[in-house]
Amino acid sequence: MNEDPQRGQIILALLRDTPSLSTIEAVIQVMQGLDETLLPSDGVKWFNLLYLRGTQAVYEKPPATWADARWFDQLDVIFAQLYFDALAQWYTNPMTVPRAWVALFECRYRPYIERVQFALAGMNAHINHDLPLALVQTCKDLQIIPDRSTPEYRDFEAVGSFLDAVEPEILHNLATGIIGEVAQDLGTIGRLLTIWRVQTARDTAWTNAELLWQVQDIPTVRDDLLLVLDRMTGLASRGLLAAV
Repeated sequence: MNEDPQRGQIILALLRDTPSLSTIEAVIQVMQGLDETLLPSDGVKWFNLLYLRGTQAVYEKPPATWADARWFDQLDVIFAQLYFDALAQWYTNPMTVPRAWVALFECRYRPYIERVQFALAGMNAHINHDLPLALVQTCKDLQIIPDRSTPEYRDFEAVGSFLDAVEPEILHNLATGIIGEVAQDLGTIGRLLTIWRVQTARDTAWTNAELLWQVQDIPTVRDDLLLVLDRMTGLASRGLLAAV
């Protein structure tokens, strides 16, 4: 199935102003607009819904106290922007889309792939590829070194633990609890979560951010690391989309 060009233009219109977003509330509004626009036959819808519900869960039930709320809010916005940018580029200049995202975008209308596979392939691309970039950019903007001894890392870990706890429930709902959609195999969730977990992916993302921070002034090394990260993430996404 190919996407209706008119729907693609609607999606682009939703993404047009995202570079000016500055709050988590605004990010959620964009994802809600995408959820209303993307078709159930589009795999991106299921990643977007998982991301939306995870973001809402953190926003509605944050830790009792943030060590650095400004850092976390800015990270969330920059992080989401990388997803919005990749999706917009798919419509305007697909050759510029990171390989990490191409795996999902190329397969998004294949009917034999389950909703939870699309959702986790998107999370894989977003966390393993985009999150290190967002961490580095946020730390540069706020002049904070990404280090595991910092208050910011404690916030990062608190969110990771929370998402690791709520994600299986959200995936269960994607597989069986979507009104109007045929229930899918719950066993797929268990099989996928044995090879991919949000907490593990986030921990790896922080490590990669530390590496990128160390080589940010050595362009050739930085670019090589980014290329490897992009390729490896894309391969992992294709594996998640193939696993049944």
